[in-house]
Amino acid sequence: MSTDTSSTAPAPAAWLREDLRCPVTGGELVDAVGPDGEPRLDSPQAGLSFPVRDGVPILLAHEASPLA
Repeated sequence: MSTDTSSTAPAPAAWLREDLRCPVTGGELVDAVGPDGEPRLDSPQAGLSFPVRDGVPILLAHEASPLA
């Protein structure tokens, strides 16, 4: 069984997205797309980018990467 990683994962649902906040600053998160084409949530205040895996935002500081 092979896994196809070429398809783009879904972004978080709109109703959920409105309530999400940066776990570091409490600030608003901005929709973004990573270099791999996957959706991400960026926190400009913290300078961090959080991954979204299978439509689920991973809002853990140790999972974030620095904004480029």
